[in-house]
Amino acid sequence: MPVVIAPLNVELAILRIAVDEKDKKHFESLGIAVNQRITVLSNTNGNVILKIKEGRLALDRNIATKIFVSVAA
Repeated sequence: MPVVIAPLNVELAILRIAVDEKDKKHFESLGIAVNQRITVLSNTNGNVILKIKEGRLALDRNIATKIFVSVAA
């Protein structure tokens, strides 16, 4: 599921990032990578705030729809 429809305050695992290689490298520098654990802290009109490791990151709807996650096992 895209991160924009993911449940709040649940640990998620990133499965896929649907962007080109240049953008994927940029995301990796921000801590967004396949198999990374994240938590959606807030979702307002598709704009999300994620908890990644010990930090927080805000993403707009356009980017958040390209990150696919599942509930972490």
